[in-house]
Order: sequence, then C-alpha cells, then structure tokens
Amino acid sequence: MEQAPAAEPATVARPWCVLETALVLLVFAAYAGCPVPDPNEPHYLGKAKHYYDPSWIADDFFLDSVDSHWTFYVTCGWMSREVALPTMAWVGRFVTWLLLATAWRRLSWALLPQWGAAVVSAALFVALNENFHMAGEWVVGGFEAKGFAYALVFAGLAELVRGRWNATWILLGVASAFHVLVGGWTVIAVGICWLTIRAGRPSFGAMLPGLVVGGLLSLPGLLPGMAINFGADRDIVARANVIYVYERLPHHLSFFGIANPLCSRFALLVAGWIVLALVVAGDDGRRRVRSVVNASLVIALAGVLLSVWGLSQPELAAAWLRFYWFRLADAFVPLGVALWTVALVARLTASRPKRRAAATIALLAFAGWQLAPQIMARFADPIPRADKPGKVQNHVDWRDACEWIAVHVPAGARFLTPRTAQTFKWYAARSEVVTWKDLPQDAAGIVAWRERLEDLYGTGDAEEPWYDSLAETPRDRLLAAAQKYQAGYILTEAEPALDFPCLYRNATYAVYELPRPEPPAR
Repeated sequence: MEQAPAAEPATVARPWCVLETALVLLVFAAYAGCPVPDPNEPHYLGKAKHYYDPSWIADDFFLDSVDSHWTFYVTCGWMSREVALPTMAWVGRFVTWLLLATAWRRLSWALLPQWGAAVVSAALFVALNENFHMAGEWVVGGFEAKGFAYALVFAGLAELVRGRWNATWILLGVASAFHVLVGGWTVIAVGICWLTIRAGRPSFGAMLPGLVVGGLLSLPGLLPGMAINFGADRDIVARANVIYVYERLPHHLSFFGIANPLCSRFALLVAGWIVLALVVAGDDGRRRVRSVVNASLVIALAGVLLSVWGLSQPELAAAWLRFYWFRLADAFVPLGVALWTVALVARLTASRPKRRAAATIALLAFAGWQLAPQIMARFADPIPRADKPGKVQNHVDWRDACEWIAVHVPAGARFLTPRTAQTFKWYAARSEVVTWKDLPQDAAGIVAWRERLEDLYGTGDAEEPWYDSLAETPRDRLLAAAQKYQAGYILTEAEPALDFPCLYRNATYAVYELPRPEPPAR
C-alpha cells in the first residue's frame, strides 16, 4: 500500500485507479468464480427468462408465481433471449463483480486514500464474509439481484464518507429497487447514523431532495414487496409466515435456527470490530461508516429479541422475522473489520515501508488461508454448487438424465422430481411440480408449496418428515399426486426401481412415464 501523490494529475491517476479496480475484480472472481450454476442462479435466472418468454417452461408452479424482484427481471432478463442461461450467468457475474469492485475501490479510497488498500481490504472482506457470517448472507457470488444492490450500497457509503448525503439516499433508493431488503435495511442503518451523528450532519430539509428522489427510485422494488399479499386471507398469511421463518429459512431468519458455531465465530468478529472501532480514530466520514456498521448490529440485536418473542408467540414474531434482520450485520461487520484493519496497519507502519510491506503480505496470507479450502475444493471437484452432494447424488448422471429429457420428452410435460434438486429446469427446461429450493414469495404460493411437498414427499413422521427419494414414496401416493398436479413423468433415483414404464436409466437416475392424468374437472 503506497501513499497516493496528493497533487497527482488525473491523467496519471486514472490508469492506477483502473489497475486497482481490476485487481479487486480479480480477487472477487477468484473467490466466487465457481462453475455455473450457483444455488440461486437457476432460481433467479429461470424467473428472469420466464418473465421475458412465458412460453419457456409454460405453466410451471414456481415460474408462474409472483415476481418479487421485478427490477432485476426487467433490466437483466432480456439477455436470456440472446444467449443460453450458462452464458447469461457468466456475463452477469462479470458485470456484477465489476460493479462491486468499482464501488469497493471508491469506498476504500474515500476512507483510506492509499494505492493498494482496496485490494487488501477486498481480500479480507470476502474471507471474513465467507467464514465469519452468522446467518448465511453473502455479498460476492453468483448472478442475482443482491449483487447489484450491494454494489449500489457500497457506492452510497462512499458518498456518505464524503458527506454527500443526497447522493447516498439516491444510490440507496436504486439499491432498494433491485433488492428491497438490502437497500431498505441500509436506508434504516444510514438513518440511524444521521440520528446519532451530531457533527457535520445536514438538516432534514437539506436531505429532502435526495430522500424524495431515492424514494421514487425505490418504488419498483418497494411496491411489489408491499403488494405481494394484498387482499390475501389473514390466516393464510400467518400460516405462510410460520412456514417461511420456522420451516423453510430458519437458518437465515430466526436466531434459534442458526447453528451455534456460526454464532460463535460471528461473535468473535464483532469483538474484533469493537476493538478496531475504539482503536482506529477517524474523521467525520469514518465515524459515519462506523455508525452505520454499529446500526447493523442494533438491527441484528432486534432480530434476536424478536426470535426470543417467537418462542412464545411464533405467529406474531414470524410476521416480523421474515424481513432478514441479520442480513446487514453479516455483510457490514466484515466490511468494517476489513477496512479498519487496513487503516490500522497503514497508521502503524506510516513511516516504515518494510513493515508495511510485511504487514500487507500477512493480511493477504490470512485472507488466502481463509479462502484456500473453498478455492482448492473447486479445482479438486469442479461441480456446480447447485449440484453438490445433498442436492443430487451424482452430477454427471443427473445432468445426463435432464439433457435426455430436454431432447426426448415433449416441451409441455410436467415432472415429479427429487425434493432437494435445484437444477432440473436449468438443464431439462421442463415443468416440475415442486422442489425445496423454489419457494414462492407470496403467502398463497408458500402455503401451496408446503402442501405440494407434503403430497409428494411427506412421511407423516415428525422426526423424519420427508422421504429421501420419490422411489420410496408409496405408489398410490405418486399416482394421486400426479393426477392432482397433472404430472406425466417422474425423474428419480434408479434404485429401487418403480413399477412404471422406464424411458431412460443410467447408473443413478431413471425416467418413468406415468399413466396419462385425467384433465382437471371444470
């Protein structure tokens, strides 16, 4: 990390800015450049493709559900009409990582104007976010709406450091349009910052233009979220909230659904942040960012209290817990620790270039040590994370079966598929009745999703609620579900074999044809 020349001409500084951004981009790509698809990419990109082309996998339960990320589908879904989904994923990843790298460099430079600091802090950030999160929030990853939102959040924080509050509100408004929870929670955190920071804060009237423009720009994300359950039955909404929080996503939404080791590691990171925040003093800009990070912890603490309330009032608490109270702290505490650590090293080694070089190497080595297992596993076993063990039994056989279906089964067919699989539509381009991953966002859709799961995979046993395979589901249950949901085929594990006509079989998976379902009664 070298001190930037104070009077360096813009024509000289620009190549260095480009180089530093490129290095941050390289860090993000090395960390997140897993084979496509990532777990959320079939979910998001399938929705985006279906938004622009409803004839693609027409009449699919999940794809036809409410579109909650409308801005992402409108701005990015058009690519699916020009290129295949894997290409779309790689192009979208590169654009997202470039936006994140550009915004991160601006934020780092606003806090610590030294060449190379952004690269070191970026490596620390992704390492800490990967290994010290509490509720599973990630920032740099696959192609989805959240990546764009975080890039805009970082850019907004950079403007906040410089005291440009109106620009901050506008950028956070656009972030909320892409992902209302990422942008919305950041708006609340910055609002807490404005309330608690006295020195140099503008009046509310001075910020009003930015608040109005940002609020208007957020509407494409805010309105669909607010209207998603408009007119829905209250009992259905309450039931959907309980399913969403306590059955489907407790590891993200309820403090008591999060594994203890994750909480312990995050607590260690919070302790490090407290020490750094006390030790590393700063100007008004740094104090503002510190206040925002602290606000994210206050929001997370509120989530803990809501989780405690949920022990006695689960339905009432679920209505609030569904808003991801731990999301912002998972992202912002690693951000604060990474940036403040680099600032502390820069201060302690200000007049000792050799010590600064050694400290920089040590920080990069720590980040590399934290990320090495994930990166090495990617090369040792280059399977998309969406098809890892626990999702499908064998990636090659799964993909072969899906691709056979794409060629040999009519386009309008509907399948019963394994509960944990995530990529059937990605490879086979055929409708499926239900999967664990593809959860609708509206209350009626969530309740229907739970009913479909129970019809296909439910055992009725509280200890072991799901059959491990459709091949274990009783034959009459499969026939009843196929009739109810108008499914004509099954893709399931090859063993044990089912008593239906087998159309395709490999070492792991088999495709069966079911008796033609009767048309639904009028």
